Amino acid sequence: MKTMTAPDEILCIGSVLWDIIGRSTASMRAGSDVPGHITRHPGGVALNVAMTLRRFGMHPILLSAVGEDEEGRDLIAVTNRMGLITDHIYRSPDLPTDRYMAIEAANGLIAAIADAHSLEAAGDKILGPLSDGRLGSTAAPYSGAIALDGNLTEALLAEIAQSPAFAKANLCVAPASPGKAERLLPLLGLPNATFYVNLEEARLLCQTRFDDAPMGAKALLDRGAARVLVTNGRDTAAYAGPEGILTAAPPQVHVTRVTGAGDTFMAAHIAADVKGADAKTALTEALRAAADYVSGDVPL
Repeated sequence: MKTMTAPDEILCIGSVLWDIIGRSTASMRAGSDVPGHITRHPGGVALNVAMTLRRFGMHPILLSAVGEDEEGRDLIAVTNRMGLITDHIYRSPDLPTDRYMAIEAANGLIAAIADAHSLEAAGDKILGPLSDGRLGSTAAPYSGAIALDGNLTEALLAEIAQSPAFAKANLCVAPASPGKAERLLPLLGLPNATFYVNLEEARLLCQTRFDDAPMGAKALLDRGAARVLVTNGRDTAAYAGPEGILTAAPPQVHVTRVTGAGDTFMAAHIAADVKGADAKTALTEALRAAADYVSGDVPL
């Protein structure tokens, strides 16, 4: 029975899968056929966040679904070697390990497909440790930080919004992709939630169009968000919360990869926040970490 949450412990709930990424130094468009490199790396929003948190000295615990197939066994072995805690991951013999596939080129992300069907099929089974005493219970809810991604189903996210198991946590929420942004609407009014979105995701959550991150951050506050961070690629990013609206420009670097940049930003901000950084410093440190990642300075 868990009785206490360590200050450097954080739960990462959501997708844990293999990223299969094709990268080319050429510019591409629909129908392009160019030389490049295809790699496989551990990925998924929850796992990307956890890997970055570990680099910042945190102790992430993963809650997800991973198959008992060969890909799943390989994935668990790799994440264990990274120092991530996988003891509470739901393992199913009937569900294959999820995968994400993307094409990146000199002109950015060309296309991506996220196959998180096993995570969706597992449903609330992945949350068992938060109610059975291993990580928390209804009588003693988990009280630390939780990174939560939008790869969970809309029904499960709505359930989480009402669940006493999450009422005491510091919820850090990300959509996973613009196509899943609206799944987060049930969480929008929670006083203990911080949202990490890009400008397109902010527009989808607000069902309106605005030109920059500060406008998006303010609109999300007006919709009921307690705290929000909005990024906009190379352009100014914004934080909005009790301190007001703060902005910072990301460092300008040569971009060598895209997939995982938003997850790195989120993790770096969470780490700075947990360690007591003020809002401006946390925003600046998160932008620097994301810039280092997309420039290739941070190894995969």
